[in-house]
Order: sequence, then structure tokens, then C-alpha cells
Amino acid sequence: MSEVRTIGILGGGQLGRMLSVAASRLGIRCHIFEPGAAPAGDVAWRVTQAPYEDEDALRAFAESVDVITYEFENVPTTALDLLESIRPIRPGRRALAVSQDRLTEKTFLNEIGLATAPFADVPDEAALEAAIARIGRPAILKTRRMGYDGKGQVRIGDGPADWTGAPSVLEGFVEFTAEISVIIARGADGAVAAFDPGLNVHEGGILRTTTVPCGLPGRMTTDAVLIAARIANALDYVGVMGVELFVTPQGLIVNEIAPRVHNSGHWTQAGCAVDQFEQHIRAVAGLPLGDGKRHADVVMENLIGDDLDRVPALLAEPRVQLHLYGKGAPRPGRKMGHANRITG
Repeated sequence: MSEVRTIGILGGGQLGRMLSVAASRLGIRCHIFEPGAAPAGDVAWRVTQAPYEDEDALRAFAESVDVITYEFENVPTTALDLLESIRPIRPGRRALAVSQDRLTEKTFLNEIGLATAPFADVPDEAALEAAIARIGRPAILKTRRMGYDGKGQVRIGDGPADWTGAPSVLEGFVEFTAEISVIIARGADGAVAAFDPGLNVHEGGILRTTTVPCGLPGRMTTDAVLIAARIANALDYVGVMGVELFVTPQGLIVNEIAPRVHNSGHWTQAGCAVDQFEQHIRAVAGLPLGDGKRHADVVMENLIGDDLDRVPALLAEPRVQLHLYGKGAPRPGRKMGHANRITG
């Protein structure tokens, strides 16, 4: 058995909620630290609601747990410094530093021999035209930090280029035929286990569905897993990571990495004996990883905004597994839950 009895989780959203449920099945308690509303608080052992600047609250939180992980990577560096002085943080700080900054992330990926979209640093609006001249049009201007679900992004076509208002990175437009993602886990002992790649479909910058199997040739899915493993090993990673990749005629291109459990891995709850949430808890707690083998074909669908009105119909479907996040009122673009539909 692991010596870890209590895991601290930075962030109290739906990912923290599902991590807490998975931990409870293994007899492990979760303590959530969240500045705002915390849906995870409905199921976690304990919740601390305080700002990341509250050093006393951070210190008490760290001292109450055995190890710290996160469901939200944009935690201030000062808070992480304090926490790490008291308890280990898994995944480690390097994974956070790489993923928090799009420029750092793409530079890292290129340095370990992986392909990305062409990119250029755009530290301010004055540098934008020179970056466009180098990268070309069409392109996508993304803030270096904090953007998610399509936020902090501006598409640049033939017209005047808008500025994001913050230090950014300009990415060349990639002609891709599909987007897939790999959910991979790495233990403290270096053991690696991957789930099957899923095919992702986005609407309005937000993930709508992930389908497994992804329908791509076996050689390409193997390559995708090997790419994810290379990233995890290069970061000396401990935990579950999501790796998004574009499928292009030239091969696979890494779009971005997420150093945490990932929306596109929710299908594992219906398709695998050990899902991504339990896998992450296992890795963080120093327990053996599950093998991640898929026993069913699954389509995961995010329930966004008023999709919540479909809950009665989804509950009536015999092969649908429903997960609701316990959030407040639905609003456009807000993820309220997801449905895993077993298709084979």
C-alpha cells in the first residue's frame, strides 16, 4: 500500500471532483484548495477556499496532506514555491513551467525533436507585423498564458491583424485532417502506460466529442503514443498528461500538452477498468499504474450550457454513462457535464 493517505489538489472544478471520487475508491482522501466556487467540494474530504496569495492558508493546506497535485495549471509561482517547500508537487514544476507558457512549450517540444506549427514570439503589438511577415497568413495569435477553450486567440487572415492585449505567440496555420489526443501516465518509477488515442471534434473552440477508437491506422496511433511517452520522459513526469496532436499529410504535429487529467480522456471512465482519474491518483500516490487497456468503444460528449436540458433523455439511453459536475446555472460555453456513450 501507498504511504500517501491524503492528496492535496489545487483547483476545485470538475477535474478535481472526479479525481476525488477516484481517490476515494482507493481509500485516499482529497483536500481541495480553491479560491472560488468548488464543485469538487461536494465529494472531497475537505476544502480550503482562499486566494493563492494567502500564505497562511497555503501553509495549512500543505501541512494537512502528503503530496500535492493540480487540476488547473495556472497557479501563481509564489504559491507553488511555498507549497513545494513543505510537500512534493506531482507532476513536477518543470511540467507546469513548460505548459503555462505557449512559447516555452513549443520551444521545448522542438528541442526534444517533435514537430509543432511554425511559431514566433510576439512580446508586444509592435512585434506583430514582423512576426506575420515571418510566419505568413493565415495564422493564429494566442496569448502566451491563460488561454483555454478557444479564449485568448485571434485568427489572422488577409485583413488587419488584431492584438490580443498580452504577450503572445503567433502560430502558422496547420492544414490538418483530424485532431487526436493521447492520455498518458508515468509513475515515479518511470513506468509508462497510455490509453488509446481519441479523435476530437471541437465547436467554437470547445471540445464537443472524443471518439475511441479514433479510426486512424495502427502505425499512426502507435506513433502518437510514442510521442506522448517522449514528452513525459523528457519532463521526468509523474501523473497523467494529455497530449493533443494534429494529423497532417506530413505526419503528426503536437498542438499542445496539458499536465493533468484531460477533457478528452473522460471516455476512459466507460471504456477502461482503470480510468484516467484513478491512473493519476495511482501515479501521484506511488501506486502501480493500471494498464489502460480499452474494453469498449466510446463516444464522449461534453454537455455545454443548455445541453443540460437533455439530461432526462440521456438518462433514458441504456448505454450512456452520465457525469454531471454539480455547477450552478448553465450558461453558453460552460461545461456542465459529459456523457459517455458505449458504441461497441
